[in-house]
Amino acid sequence: MNPLRGIAFKLGSVVVFMTMSSLIKAASDAVPPGEAVFFRSFFAIPVIVVWLIATRSLKAGLATANPLGHFWRGLMGTAAMGFGFAGLGLLPLPEVTAIGYAAPLLTVVFAAMFLGENVRAFRIATVALGMAGVLIVLSPRLTAFSEGQIGGEEALGAIVVLVGAVFAALAQVFVRKLVNEEKTSAIVFYFSVNSALLSLVTLPFGWTVPDPQSAAMLVCAGLLGGVGQIFLTSSYRHADASVVAPFDYASMLLAIAIGYVVFDEVPTWTVIGGATLVVFAGILIIWRERRLGLERSRQRKAMTPQG
Repeated sequence: MNPLRGIAFKLGSVVVFMTMSSLIKAASDAVPPGEAVFFRSFFAIPVIVVWLIATRSLKAGLATANPLGHFWRGLMGTAAMGFGFAGLGLLPLPEVTAIGYAAPLLTVVFAAMFLGENVRAFRIATVALGMAGVLIVLSPRLTAFSEGQIGGEEALGAIVVLVGAVFAALAQVFVRKLVNEEKTSAIVFYFSVNSALLSLVTLPFGWTVPDPQSAAMLVCAGLLGGVGQIFLTSSYRHADASVVAPFDYASMLLAIAIGYVVFDEVPTWTVIGGATLVVFAGILIIWRERRLGLERSRQRKAMTPQG
């Protein structure tokens, strides 16, 4: 365990994934979301395979005892990417990032519903607080949509991103089930394979031949997606999840910076305020989980026979 190295890998994954999202956003006018998902997934595969070979994990990465579990995780994850990429073409980058923070909050809810995890009053309250922040971010868009104003397209984008967050949370529930019987390398590999194949379902819905610049951005997005997945996996190898998870929220700072410099987007105070509330709730959940983990560890040690 090396917490500093774990944090470095986590921050590296945040930077890589945000760069990837920026490339997808820049190419969103050239290709539909389903095609962007294909590029993101297909070109991540060679990066992941090289990583598996380098770490001597290729055999473990290809071996699986639960192909159906990988399929369902891939289906949920592919839907999450598709809706998220659609939202990138409709909304400013900081806003997409803020709404996407609903995913870990919804994971708490879905884990209680489908995995039987015990959710106490503290987590219920923090999830409610975080979802209130998401509603603050959504409120201007939904108001414009209900009043039939020009912002209808942006309102659709907000709903699309929120739906993507729901699927992302469901994907995490399937990951939690898979980690009990599958190697991390297998989960990473088969997700990219399944999402690349599943994205082909959208082929009849208007795939296009991108111009060379857009194609280059999409290929780079796929390669970066593979690198980001490796960085993310490595971060949890070197440090506890409770240590590295809060650094996920550095993505908001990057989103604001990239949105302003590259896309000429200035986040509203509503987005900043709502995002701050969501981040605060997320950090509270992480802090609480760490406290509970330490308590369980102490209890196990106390119950261990001495001598």
